[in-house]
Amino acid sequence: MTQWPHAPVHKLSERGMYMVTSATYQKVHFFNTNERLGYLHNTLLFLTDKYSWRLQAWAVFPNHYHFIAEAPENPETLTALLSQLHVTTAKYVNLQDNMPNRKVWWQYWDSRITYFHSLMARLNYVNQNPVRHGVVDLATNYSWCSASWFEQNTPLSFSKTVASFKTDKVKVIDDF
Repeated sequence: MTQWPHAPVHKLSERGMYMVTSATYQKVHFFNTNERLGYLHNTLLFLTDKYSWRLQAWAVFPNHYHFIAEAPENPETLTALLSQLHVTTAKYVNLQDNMPNRKVWWQYWDSRITYFHSLMARLNYVNQNPVRHGVVDLATNYSWCSASWFEQNTPLSFSKTVASFKTDKVKVIDDF
């Protein structure tokens, strides 16, 4: 089968940790209020649980999101999870803006994380993403990411280990 050359390839054949990034169409800030960010955030958390993807880190913004999750036995469920997330949240913002059928989401990119150091750096990257984007000075102050949750729910030694990993070599589509 020939792959369409302009769409990301989704290789969802193995269990493991995955990092997912998705962006809105033309980088438009559709989720530009606390209420909208909250809706996207809560829908992401609900659907990852529904599809048995175990979230490890996440960050949600007005025009994109990232998350790291452990795949269930059938990683191909990611396609259905993201489809439901995008349809549900697009309908939500389109209803609020009285813009039925407007294109909200563009694409998503996923990668299976196969190295321990890569996982640690990516966990740090996602948790610190609100700081990277200049939204807050301290990631734990951003309500729509996992930094605060991560700090409260992981052993202090693990949290410090993750925070020690450099993120400058992490390759993630994140020019939003």
